[in-house]
Amino acid sequence: MTENFENCILTARAELQVARQRLNQEISGYPAPIAGCDVQFNHLLAERERVCGALQILTQSIFIPTPRTPTATAGVESR
Repeated sequence: MTENFENCILTARAELQVARQRLNQEISGYPAPIAGCDVQFNHLLAERERVCGALQILTQSIFIPTPRTPTATAGVESR
């Protein structure tokens, strides 16, 4: 079965949302750490940041310059 890339991106987004939710649950249930000394807690925070960053990248619009639109504000040249 072949999937188109949109389905792959939707699946990735859904899996990242699940990962973020599980990380949030694990972080909220974690015993109070000693500030800056708990390596495992800091790792969970770093992983959550990575997941949130990946989700943000998947949802943001990317500008690709072309000869007709060299900047994001240039608009489209009509011919």
